[in-house]
Amino acid sequence: MCPDSHHRAGGGCPFRQDRCDHAGVDHVDSTLSAAPDVAWGAFTSNGPWVLDREAIRWLPTADRLRRTARAEVPTLTAPTRVPPGARVVSVVRDLGTAVVPWLVRKRRGRYATPEASRAEISQRLRKAAERLGPTYIKLGQIISSGEGLFPPELVAEFKLCRDQVPPEPFETVRTVVEADLGGRLEDIFSSFDRAPLAAASIAQVHAATLRTGEEVVVKVQRPSVSAFVRKDLRVMAWLAPHLVGRIPIAALANPPALVELFAETIVEELDFRMEAANMIDVATMLADLDQRGYVVPRPHPTLATRRVLVMERLRGFNFDDVVGMREAGIDTEDVVRTAMVALMEGAMVHGVFHGDLHGGNLFVMADGRTALLDFGIVGRLTGERRLAFLRMMLAATTNDVRGQMAAMRDLGALPDDVDLDAVVLIPIAWCVTIVLVMKPSPPCMRMAGLA
Repeated sequence: MCPDSHHRAGGGCPFRQDRCDHAGVDHVDSTLSAAPDVAWGAFTSNGPWVLDREAIRWLPTADRLRRTARAEVPTLTAPTRVPPGARVVSVVRDLGTAVVPWLVRKRRGRYATPEASRAEISQRLRKAAERLGPTYIKLGQIISSGEGLFPPELVAEFKLCRDQVPPEPFETVRTVVEADLGGRLEDIFSSFDRAPLAAASIAQVHAATLRTGEEVVVKVQRPSVSAFVRKDLRVMAWLAPHLVGRIPIAALANPPALVELFAETIVEELDFRMEAANMIDVATMLADLDQRGYVVPRPHPTLATRRVLVMERLRGFNFDDVVGMREAGIDTEDVVRTAMVALMEGAMVHGVFHGDLHGGNLFVMADGRTALLDFGIVGRLTGERRLAFLRMMLAATTNDVRGQMAAMRDLGALPDDVDLDAVVLIPIAWCVTIVLVMKPSPPCMRMAGLA
């Protein structure tokens, strides 16, 4: 989720019904007085606070929390013969309401073109996901980043899930923040915008100002979403075996494996202390690689809990505002080159990379550096998988399709016992890599001078 560009927020008019919009001074970066934490992290030079690893209250627990979350996945995704609870009824009802009328119309030849048919079922599935709630909305948001993997109508429809998720009422937000931070909202913040900057399936973000004067963004988890997601994962695990061979989309050919992968991703997003630790890991990795074209907002050293994350507020151009960036003198082609190099180096040297890189999760600052946002999904590759990733990239440069498939097997994208010679060898591995790892968007292509 991305704080809006060029929005100014400061003190005064706290907690009123509308957003606090008033004049302020935008953050000005200065390398002459660089904060000490810039030596080890890709942060702004004069941020609102300085991070000391030893003093970060939540950091020591992050690895334990991550191990616990991963250990829970096999239990959540184990297939069962008996439907797991009453939630199955609403899921089957809503999905059936979406799919059955479309199937009837399709069999009767009511659609003039295949595109019209796909457009209707895509819209129906998107509306069903919104009715079913956060887990299915999150799944839709992942599909929306899969250009090239999924039908374009499905991708376009689920992109609406990024921008049209209804926010929680402000009083609900207040309750969560006060419960997790252990104090009244007014005692912690001098201002807190009631209207969120963005609302997504798991959380929403609000602009605020701490009592000590720092401008921040506060990420607040939707109440009860954690228990709700776990129920839905059990339902998905029960449904998945029944869908094998029934979905005519290559990327959805193995539903049980996809449910397990989705569970691994979303379970870690349910504790913001892990996200805060991800921010530290990515910032450290970028600094180690001397990739100073990227900036990570500082998480607050004490204000990070399971459901609330307070972080430094950054500003810049929306990633699709190519015209605005060029008018400001920003070399957009260099922005894209820097992004690609940093991503590839991070994955292959450190085995760490931002796992949800799309235009909504980054923006370009006035000095040309790219600010990364939303670290709920961070990819981590073991040494063995880093070598497999490198082999896949090298095989792609020589159009060695079998080599690419072998590397994808070693990355876990194909079963260990797959017969590579029996696989339909079409040159898609490179395209899959671009979509899953780089996720280029039309604005990205325009920035690179390719469109």
